[in-house]
Amino acid sequence: MLFNSIEYFVFLALVMVLYIAFKPRLRWILLLVASYAFYANWSISYCFLLLGTTVVTYLSALLISKTHGDIRRKKLYLAFCILANVGVLFLFKYFNFFNQSLGTLFQWLDIPYQVPDFKLLLPIGISYYIFQAISYIVDVYRGKMEPEKHFGIFALYLVFFPKLVAGPIERGHKLIPQFYEAKFSIAKAVSGFKLIGWGLFKKVVIADHLAIVVNTVYDNPQSFGSIPLLTATVFYAFQIYCDFSAYTDMAMGSARVMGFELTQNFQRPYYAKSIKEFWSRWHITLSSWLRDYVYIPLGGNRVRISRYYINILLTFLVSGLWHGANWTFVLWGGLHGTYQVVSHVTRNFRQKFTS
Repeated sequence: MLFNSIEYFVFLALVMVLYIAFKPRLRWILLLVASYAFYANWSISYCFLLLGTTVVTYLSALLISKTHGDIRRKKLYLAFCILANVGVLFLFKYFNFFNQSLGTLFQWLDIPYQVPDFKLLLPIGISYYIFQAISYIVDVYRGKMEPEKHFGIFALYLVFFPKLVAGPIERGHKLIPQFYEAKFSIAKAVSGFKLIGWGLFKKVVIADHLAIVVNTVYDNPQSFGSIPLLTATVFYAFQIYCDFSAYTDMAMGSARVMGFELTQNFQRPYYAKSIKEFWSRWHITLSSWLRDYVYIPLGGNRVRISRYYINILLTFLVSGLWHGANWTFVLWGGLHGTYQVVSHVTRNFRQKFTS
């Protein structure tokens, strides 16, 4: 059920009518059922995988809150929850990638290797809801928030349909309270529909039309000269931005019509004056997630300079791998990490040069 489909707008209209009709204290039930129905439209079987992630994370958070200062048990529950979630993500998204890579390496070394691939489709949105589960359990562990005791509300936090498939990656302390406090209003509904309309325009009118040129050139690059190739490359930059930001706008708009506010995910990224600033403007919820749950635990910038550069590179390698299970994405992440390091190394020189 794509956001730019008639099917989705019928679904959203039905949810809106029922949402207004339901008593506020019961609306979470409607949203939870609607969210699972939305996900079931992609695959009913993977609803059980999502439910399993929900149960494990919910119970682990409650157990962490009941450790009463027992650090060892607290760390054990945290490790179990993270390993369970990362294990699911690895199995479905990365097992075949690493398995095939090992197969290639062993073949090169002339060593027999016959481990079969995992024959299952990648569950839609798994990277997003797994990252939300991890941020939630880590925040509970760090004492940044109390665990949510209402199982239905917590389940809704992970599966809320506007952000389920492609984000934004929401934090528990921001979204969960809204399921208790958010109220429907005409003003928010109008604002939400405007945002949906803007996202639909960016997707259908801009991104999809740019894609025609991009696909024509990229599908047969040897048939074109330098000008068409350069044009297609520039068009692709705007296509991917309009495509992704359009989804975010429609997700935010869909939530806002019911009174909920999702996190802004883009802030004019192509206005950035540096690579570092770009990543503070592009896919903001992913960048902040990687900062808080990968970069800072590695030591951030509170370490010697060589380790600081390694932390940057490792964080961007994780970012690349998150975007796709392929060495091209790992290389892409490594390049952006290298750009960040070079930017930091040359910062003083560039400031003197431009002053």
